[in-house]
Amino acid sequence: MSVNPAKQTELETLLAISSGLNSAQGSERFKAIMHQVLGDLCQTIKKFDITDEEFWLAVNYLNELGERKEAALLAAGLGLEHYLDMRADEKEAAAGNETGTPRTIEGPLYVANAPLSKGFARMDDGSEKAEAMWLHGQVTDINGQPVAGAVVDIWHANTLGGYSFFDPSQSEYNLRRRVETGADGRYAVRSIVPCGYGCPPDGPTQKLLNGLGRHGNRPAHVHFFVSAPGFKHLTTQINLSGDEYLWDDFAFATREELIADPVNITDPSLAQQRDIPAPHIEVSFDFSLVATHESSEEERVKRARVKE
Repeated sequence: MSVNPAKQTELETLLAISSGLNSAQGSERFKAIMHQVLGDLCQTIKKFDITDEEFWLAVNYLNELGERKEAALLAAGLGLEHYLDMRADEKEAAAGNETGTPRTIEGPLYVANAPLSKGFARMDDGSEKAEAMWLHGQVTDINGQPVAGAVVDIWHANTLGGYSFFDPSQSEYNLRRRVETGADGRYAVRSIVPCGYGCPPDGPTQKLLNGLGRHGNRPAHVHFFVSAPGFKHLTTQINLSGDEYLWDDFAFATREELIADPVNITDPSLAQQRDIPAPHIEVSFDFSLVATHESSEEERVKRARVKE
């Protein structure tokens, strides 16, 4: 893309060169995006009369953010990951597409290739004294017909808000499992009741949130990928009702349709049938998948993930 420098202001010339608009090489889309971003940043610097010290403080913050590997956490905390879901919802509504279980953010703590089981799995390694949880449900299409062979990929935190792999005190793949549904479309896991978590208090994400006067806490929740051949991949999570941060999630992931009500199960015969202590907490949640003819829609969004 060629621009006549004689008709540009000094700033326009700077932005055109720095974003590659005067070059025949590179990606035209990427150059246009960078031109917009750089221009917006320059206008922000001018509008707020940002000092050199403030500018370099921001640059150093980006270095710290990368060193602590919290960029994905910050993307969730600033609502940018949620905005991607908002955009996807808007596009579906505008196109009049059918929808199933609502999507919501993946978050930064997924680890690929958790152990795969048929129908049922135990998620916890038994090392933590915690309230037992029986989580179960059914995967269907939007007409309520069971989806056989769906893979329900589940991960959640322990009672201290920590996730295995990121928390070295936990065993590998603790509280992470994949369950393949049978002909009835059902899945079930034995686990422990998770706790919500907060951003690392000494980390760059919480530092930024402090400057905004915001907390960095999440309610108790369980993450899911749900996939099956011929269906759109679903990325979602459920929040447990009664949590103080249910409607004040710093990551903006709460959706009314994704709230589950824990039930206290005291029936010893049911507990024995499930091979789980009595009493225990039962959480039931069903998933509705949308059929697709596009193989690309069966796959999860491409992004950097652990062990993938």
